[in-house]
Amino acid sequence: MPKASTADAPVTLVVGGDAYVNDQTVRDLRRQALAARPDAEPVELDATGADRYAFDEAVGPSLLADVAVVTLTNLQNADDRLGDAIVAYCKQAAKDPAGFSAVICQHEGGNKGKQLVDRLVRAGARLQKVPDLKKPDAKLNFVIGQFERRGRRVEPAAAQQLVAVLGERTGELAAMCGQLCFDFDDNPIGLDRVNQYLTANPQVTSFNVADKAMEGRTAEAIVMMRSAVAQGADPIALIGALALKLRTIAKASAVRAGTISAAEAKTNPWVLKMATRQLPGWTSAGMARCLRTLAWADEQSKTNGGDPMYALERSIELIASQGRG
Repeated sequence: MPKASTADAPVTLVVGGDAYVNDQTVRDLRRQALAARPDAEPVELDATGADRYAFDEAVGPSLLADVAVVTLTNLQNADDRLGDAIVAYCKQAAKDPAGFSAVICQHEGGNKGKQLVDRLVRAGARLQKVPDLKKPDAKLNFVIGQFERRGRRVEPAAAQQLVAVLGERTGELAAMCGQLCFDFDDNPIGLDRVNQYLTANPQVTSFNVADKAMEGRTAEAIVMMRSAVAQGADPIALIGALALKLRTIAKASAVRAGTISAAEAKTNPWVLKMATRQLPGWTSAGMARCLRTLAWADEQSKTNGGDPMYALERSIELIASQGRG
């Protein structure tokens, strides 16, 4: 993935490519811009509903700061007047970038809004195209980059295994890289560590089981769980994946309720966004019941006289019913 920067233009366009990498690039640019301008006010706008007046207000001085770092998502949905305002601002700001607010525009790619992208580039905006990660080499480089972002390394065979299992789901792939770095101090991370979380069958992983359970697909999740264990997956890894999903749901609930901020959740923004979409139907009591059951399952898997398979099945059933089972 190209290195993100806002140093050479007041307006930057992040266009197309893999949706997760697109989001990550925008986050990197925003973080860098705020680091370069610590007194700037962070502002977020969605072009789907924002108008030219909202944009002009965002980039202008406020009571809090003279300049801002403005993130404008869904540029492809901007109406003509908003588009004209961004182009006019880009032309004006290009004359003296240091004195103007930084604007980061996110475009999902495709033909919709392409004319506006072209106009902005001609007006002086910097275009940053995002890779689509469709080729195996691109996915492999992405995995290596995820470890490098955390100051870590990964063995080639381990990176290839991660791509083979999670290569079609970039957000989960990034989350797995982060989880491996959090759980293990090995540097580089080797194939044995990766295989503690992944089974030999690329279609059956601990995280897949957790996904099916969260979707309420009890039977599928239990069948996948049994297949994973039969192929050598450690029940503890399956319990860990289920617990990780539940903790993320709990954090998403707390963020939505305003109890904590997204930054305090210390969770990958993409993963947090996906968890927020899964919140409907969950209650605090349901989450607590599921977490207690998982703690019991963990105890069963670590006790000689325990029955981890039964405990896992019960945990999956309860999670699939959002704690109401």
